[in-house]
Amino acid sequence: MEEFNIVMLPALPEIFLAVAGMVLLMIGVFKPRRESMRLVSSLTLVSFVVALAFIVAVVGNSSVTAFNGMYATDGFAVFMKVLILAGSFFAVIMSAEYMKNEGIARFEFPILIVFATVGMMMMVSANNLMALYLGLELQSLSLYVIAAFHRDSLRSSEAGLKYFVLGALSSAMLLYGMSIVYGFTGTLSFDGLAAAFDEGASAGVVIGLVFMIAGMGFKVSAVPFHMWTPDVYEGAPTPVAAFFSVAPKVAGFALFIRVMLDPFGALVADWQTIIAFMSIASMALGSLAAIAQRNIKRLMAYSSIGHVGFALVGLAAGSEIGVNGVLIYLAIYVVMNIGTFAVILSMRRHGDMVETIDDLAGLSKSNPKMAAAMAAFMLSLAGIPPLAGFFGKFYVFSAAIEAELYTLAILGVLASVISAFYYLRIVKIMYFDEAAEPFDRPAGMSLRVIIWGAAALLTFFVAYPAPLINSAAAAAAALFAG
Repeated sequence: MEEFNIVMLPALPEIFLAVAGMVLLMIGVFKPRRESMRLVSSLTLVSFVVALAFIVAVVGNSSVTAFNGMYATDGFAVFMKVLILAGSFFAVIMSAEYMKNEGIARFEFPILIVFATVGMMMMVSANNLMALYLGLELQSLSLYVIAAFHRDSLRSSEAGLKYFVLGALSSAMLLYGMSIVYGFTGTLSFDGLAAAFDEGASAGVVIGLVFMIAGMGFKVSAVPFHMWTPDVYEGAPTPVAAFFSVAPKVAGFALFIRVMLDPFGALVADWQTIIAFMSIASMALGSLAAIAQRNIKRLMAYSSIGHVGFALVGLAAGSEIGVNGVLIYLAIYVVMNIGTFAVILSMRRHGDMVETIDDLAGLSKSNPKMAAAMAAFMLSLAGIPPLAGFFGKFYVFSAAIEAELYTLAILGVLASVISAFYYLRIVKIMYFDEAAEPFDRPAGMSLRVIIWGAAALLTFFVAYPAPLINSAAAAAAALFAG
């Protein structure tokens, strides 16, 4: 029994959430429909809090493995799992009022988020290519369903279908790359792969790695594997788009970082150019394509592609300071996106959601508090000091300069300047355009708390950045220590 406990204890948060998901499914089935959504959503939030407590109190920052080395947890995994749980927690809160208003308040939604979260946490702690794939597919299968959750909406069904088809293609590419790597090395273990590459790698392994990068690039919507992002963000229900923009993005980056710097860390010279190209292409497309967008959800999709490019700058550095920069960037990005989508969810007129940028015209006159918060989110996304978004970009660009990737850093700064145009345009529309018809009654209390909480964190980050910076540094150090 003692040996069993030692094996299971590191994975206790994932085990708890998996069991909680099955229990919630039974509760939802046997409770009356009118009560099931609210009860299941509330219990889902409690489950996330308990899982977070297990991560902090039981797992902590210790570096241990389980399940015959297929599962590993360390300070890096803990940091990423906290961000994933935070993104999932707020996605469930933000979805409640929207689902009720749209008539799609079904208890399956929060349960699907629970199972997606289990998959994401498994991805973060994967120490074996097979464990990696299992976690990835558990996440993906849940995301395919929630993308098409509004089944009476043609746009939502289209979004789910596109995401499914392209997601299946990316999974096939990832699996093909893993099979090539296994064929040349004879092992699926990250530790075994790292040992096999001490003396370099054959051309066949590099080809397999390219296929794996393509599969993982899809999961973070990096160019040229981004094509699903604008259509899915626009077509999926708004809380789903909000969820896609935070938790799966963090999990995808955690997977990307661990795979590239753990088993393939000795091959930095082979993959650095590929990551740098993806970074430049993502920054360029995200900065330029968003300029022509009139739908704010599509704009946020291209914005997310651009921000993926900025985060990849830190990964391209291939160093501890680069990973530290990526972690700081992702934490700030989660706050910026949650706040922005909370504002988008508040854009309701005559009982219907409105999604065009022009609908924000004159918001400073009809709702000055919301306009001020939205302005803070846009300026932070643009990377304008002293807001938190500036520091995220500062750390990843500093890592690129330290790694002597000067061209990448310069192109990143130029892309950031270009992207500032469409963020500042939203601020201009809110404060200087003729006022449009006001939105419906004030947003629900939960949305208002999220909006103001996120705005406060971004605004006052400069006054007390130490907790995030120290936590990210410890997480990056734990990854390289392993």
